[in-house]
Parts: sequence; structure tokens; C-alpha cells
Amino acid sequence: MSVLNALRLSHVPALAFAILGLYWGSFAAFVPQLKAQTGAGDALFGMLLLGTACGLATTMWIAPTVDRALGRWSMGVCAALLAGAFLLPGLATSPAAFFGAMLCCGMASGLTDVIMNARVSELEAHSKRPLMNANHGMFSLAYAVGALATGSARAASVQPFVVFAVLGLLVLLLARRLQMTPHDARGEGVAGTLPWGIVALCGAVVLIAFMSEAAVEAWSALHLERTLGGSAAEGALGPAMLGLTMAVGRFSGQAVSERLSDTRVVLGAVTVAVAGTVLVVLAPAPLVAYVGFGIMGLGISVIGPLGLALVGRLVPPALRTVAISRTAVLGFLGFFIAPTLMGLISQGFGLRAAFAAVALLLLVVWPLVAVLRSRGA
Repeated sequence: MSVLNALRLSHVPALAFAILGLYWGSFAAFVPQLKAQTGAGDALFGMLLLGTACGLATTMWIAPTVDRALGRWSMGVCAALLAGAFLLPGLATSPAAFFGAMLCCGMASGLTDVIMNARVSELEAHSKRPLMNANHGMFSLAYAVGALATGSARAASVQPFVVFAVLGLLVLLLARRLQMTPHDARGEGVAGTLPWGIVALCGAVVLIAFMSEAAVEAWSALHLERTLGGSAAEGALGPAMLGLTMAVGRFSGQAVSERLSDTRVVLGAVTVAVAGTVLVVLAPAPLVAYVGFGIMGLGISVIGPLGLALVGRLVPPALRTVAISRTAVLGFLGFFIAPTLMGLISQGFGLRAAFAAVALLLLVVWPLVAVLRSRGA
């Protein structure tokens, strides 16, 4: 099945993926400016980013209940919440205010993420076709576009609030196109007990993928600008390179997933991601780091989506949204761990050492996949 056909079949959730990608790509490119705006050091700024994770964990857990209450309007409401929440980081001028802003962004993102992934999983089940990588590819492509556009805005001295306000107006205009009636609208617990073993294994795979992704999103611009002496525009190319190559990897993964098992694809992807991370660690100049971040993006790109796709296929249909929400909560714990870990390691040993820790973390996926294979994945 071609990528275009996959996106045509899942065009409604694909738009939600694109909207979320635009927001986080723009945010990643603004990180150096937002960090300076709060006056926080590396370790403190890493702690402040935990506000995102707190919000994600809160709303991801209750997302199935919210989804049942809102029905076909779920994704449209999420888009409106995103438009409001992302105005706040640009207004925050103190650590406390920035933490609160990231809490709101995380809450809106958590709801959006669970609901749009659940819609794609439902479409996969009904169409009997893989769709997850194509939709996550839309997120990555939009992330890259957001980062590149924001890098140009930063170079022109446009303030974060202005960029997020313009993006919010665009999103509100598109919100009505996000209506979609759930296929599997049954309640939690109808099909029995949630298989926590499967959820935990898939959640751990998603956790490591999202930790690695979050590390690049939050710290690549700083690594390029501070460690390697790049300009603001050159710094924005770090998260943009990640987004572009993750889009390529996910769109390519859409085709590969039709020919190879999900677990084989994940194992190969980990190898590629580790190679790219090592190149980032050793990079003597921004150009080499761009190549490393690009290779990282290619590898990381398919790991998280396939972890969510696996849990969606391995649980009963009536528990699919709940299982994806719980897996996503486990996976997005990476947003608790990654900012703090990167900040602490960077404070003590530098960003090269922090990215080296990411390479070691990615290697843990191999034994997790071996266990999933033993359970019939």
C-alpha cells in the first residue's frame, strides 16, 4: 500500500498528527530563546521541561474517558486546546511560569496523541492495512516544517508568542475538518482485563524511542549553538533535520512494514539510530552533527509508531483505546526522564556525554524486542 493511499485512508487523524508536529517543531527551534527568557541553567531548564511530561501523563490516562464523552468532536477540541496552550510559553519570563506553560502544553498534547493514535489503530483494524508509520510521518514532516519556519522567524527577530498566535489561528480554521466518529466506541473493561504484560513491553519500547526523540528535540539546537559554535539559524537546523529524516524514515517504514515483520524493522532501526547518535557525539562541526541527527531520525522514526501499532494489534478491539493510552503513558514517561537526564549529564559532563547516554539507552530495545517475539509479536 503506498504512502499516499495510506494517508488518504486516514486523512482525518493525519491532519491531527500534522498539527501536533507543527507545534512541537516550532517549540524545539525556540528552545534556546525560551531558555534564555527564563534565565534557567541547563539542569533547571531540564527540570522545567518536566512540566510537559506532567501534563502528558495526566491527560493520557484520562484520554479514553474524554474520547467517549466527546465522540466525533474529540480531535477538534484537542486542536483548540493546543492553540490556546502554546500561546503560554512565549509569555513565560520566569521558571515557574514556564513550568506552568509546559504543563498546559503537555495536557493538550497528551489528549491529542492518544486519541489520534487510537483512530489510526481502529482504521488499521478495519482496513487490515498498516497505517501508523504514514501518520507518524506526517507528524515528523510537519515538525521539520515548523522548525525550519521558526528558525527563519528567529533570524528575523520574530517573538515566540507571535509565531504561536499565527499558528493557532491556522489550527482553529482547520479544527472542523477533524471530526471523525470512533469505530470502537465501547467502554473500558468490556472485553476483560487489560493484558499489562504486553502493554509494559510495548510501553518500554515506546519509552526509549520517545526519550531519544525528546533528547534531540530539546537539546540539539543548544548542542549546535553552544558546543559547536553555530548560529541561531544553524541551531534550528538540528531539530529540523531530525524531523525531515524521521518523516523519510516513517514514510519508508510504511512500505517496509508491508514486507517485513514489525519486530525486524525495529531491530534494524535501533542499529541505524545508534550509529547516528555516535556521529553526533563525535561531531567536530555543525555539518557533521546534521548528518548524525539525520541518521538518528531515520532510525528512531519507526520505533515508537511500531510499538503503538503492536499493542493495538495484540489486545482485544474493545480495549484498544485504553491499551494505547496506557502504552502512551508509559512511553511518554520519556518526557519525564529525558529532559532531566540530559540536563544533569550536560551540567556535569557536557552535551557530548549526554548524547552518548542516549546511544546506550537505545541498545536496550534489542532485548525488549526479543521478549515480544517470544509472545508472538
